[in-house]
Amino acid sequence: MRFGIRPAEPAWDAAGTPVSPDYGDVYHAAASGPGQARHVFLGGNGLPARWGGQQRFTILENGFGTGLNFLATWAAWQADPQACERLHYLAVEKHPFRPADLARLHAAWPEFAALAAQLRDRWPVLTPGFHRLEFARGRVVLTLMLGDTETCLGRLRAEVDAFYLDGFDPKKNPDMWSVGVFQRMARLAAPTATLATWCVARDVRDALAAAGFVTEKRPGFAHKREMLVGRPAPGHAPPATTPSSDARHALILGGGIAGCALAQRLAARGWRVDLLERHTALAQEGSGNRAGIVRPLLSRDDNIGSRLNRACFLHARRAWMDLEAAGFASRRGLDGVLQIARDAAHEDEQRAMVAAGDYPPDYVRFLERQAAGDLLGQATAFGGWWFPQGGWASPPSLCQAMADAAGPALRLHLGQAVGRVQWTGETWRALDKDGACLAEAPVAILASGAQARALDVSQALPIKAVRGQVSHLPAGSLPPFAHALCCEGYFTPALDGVHCLGASYAYDAGTELRAEEHAGNLLRLARILPGAGQAFDAAALDGRVGFRAATPDRLPLVGALPDPHAGMPRDIRLREVPRLPGLYGLLGLGSRGLVWATLAAELLASQLDGDPLPLEGDLVDAVDPARFRLRAHRRHG
Repeated sequence: MRFGIRPAEPAWDAAGTPVSPDYGDVYHAAASGPGQARHVFLGGNGLPARWGGQQRFTILENGFGTGLNFLATWAAWQADPQACERLHYLAVEKHPFRPADLARLHAAWPEFAALAAQLRDRWPVLTPGFHRLEFARGRVVLTLMLGDTETCLGRLRAEVDAFYLDGFDPKKNPDMWSVGVFQRMARLAAPTATLATWCVARDVRDALAAAGFVTEKRPGFAHKREMLVGRPAPGHAPPATTPSSDARHALILGGGIAGCALAQRLAARGWRVDLLERHTALAQEGSGNRAGIVRPLLSRDDNIGSRLNRACFLHARRAWMDLEAAGFASRRGLDGVLQIARDAAHEDEQRAMVAAGDYPPDYVRFLERQAAGDLLGQATAFGGWWFPQGGWASPPSLCQAMADAAGPALRLHLGQAVGRVQWTGETWRALDKDGACLAEAPVAILASGAQARALDVSQALPIKAVRGQVSHLPAGSLPPFAHALCCEGYFTPALDGVHCLGASYAYDAGTELRAEEHAGNLLRLARILPGAGQAFDAAALDGRVGFRAATPDRLPLVGALPDPHAGMPRDIRLREVPRLPGLYGLLGLGSRGLVWATLAAELLASQLDGDPLPLEGDLVDAVDPARFRLRAHRRHG
């Protein structure tokens, strides 16, 4: 297995307690799993009293297992009238259970039945990385980190208030109790953090002490005479997390999918948002296409781009379903998308990549040509990748759903073109071309795609506008097919009587429809479906032109914007690059805005509000807007 996740296989001992065949140890105390969770982990960390009246409280568990400790914590939070406003639960798991196996395990705890059903309903596709799941209308947030414990904790950016140490027996699974793991915990610990565990082994106490924790024994649970609690040693420094803003009022420039997604995520955290859009309606530029494809990217080495795209793809589907459950539906068809190979060599490469990556079948499968044609309902040129959770979506409908979900916290300023932004020392002002103030707030976020280059504060950002023309083919003009499909271009099922076929790439500012770009789109269709598109007159087709905002490394810009004029020492690190006060960007989504926007918005909203970040640290750095400033400085500074 190169970069997949191997699920846990359920088993039970003679007493009916779940055990791990891999590690030869039980998942919880035989006497009472819920009882152990309450006594050791909640009680050992002073919960629920410690989270009372707090805006946010963060718990980290090093071994999610069956989810029992999470369910017990969620139940305690739900029953507490003084509970914190937002509970973050971070958990690492190297070998997660499948949903069906979780259902068998959860049946032993009827007191948690309703909560356990919600957990299984949102259970992620078992792929490596961070998976953010929301419950209780976003007030309980589970960030499930699938992978090796030390690696995941090394990539986590958060400030943790309480630690649950619940790995298997240190003699059977020493990697979860190592000094390295505890050192990573220490870097994440708030100064007032606590820890609790059932384990009192001398090696564990020594490792915690070496990492900077002070521990003491307390009465244990059931047959365990003792348990362990602890805290950071005096003088412990807080973790170097991204500073949050206490302003809780933001300007967003741009009413496309980036701006609307961010408005919704900030509003969900209680922020007030003023969104300015130069057009008289939302989603009029790059986000104005009727429909687009929703799919991940695969690579041989599971590189940064593939990992980011996978995380965003899986998160978008969950987030859109949560929106729909809350009554804010969008138009989409996430019943699968087929990516046909370009040629025979690419077909071989696709087949080999799926086999070598050991991806779960609910993420991607390779279909031979016959199977692909059977699934689609007509013959394809080659076989290809089948993404069963992908499909198509309508960007304008998503923008409207997210704006509606933001509710009264969002104030729209439509038909308001921003000529420049001005920092007063306390707030950012959005000014029109005559210098009149349209709106102001302590925080401003540029989410206006390639238009951001027109502002002096962001002229140095390496964003390029790339023209894309989509062709509209009338419904019924082609044989019916069952799913969205793509290759070098994409083709969607009909929406409002029109199939979307796209898209061209051109580096000019022309907005007119061009017959040669329609012809190029039709050629892409013929390469996917042999013979398709021959009956169309490219000069007579309708369509739409939009502009992507692309970056040199094809990754977005998400985070605090760099100060282009500040001096820097030669050996400066990325997180030390000077930033413009209170100014952020969610830009450069290119042709992947549908996939990237939702998680990118959650990342930026988390940074602004001081939440644990939903992505691994190396992925956060990969999309940091200051990365290009730092690269240029290292070359020429």
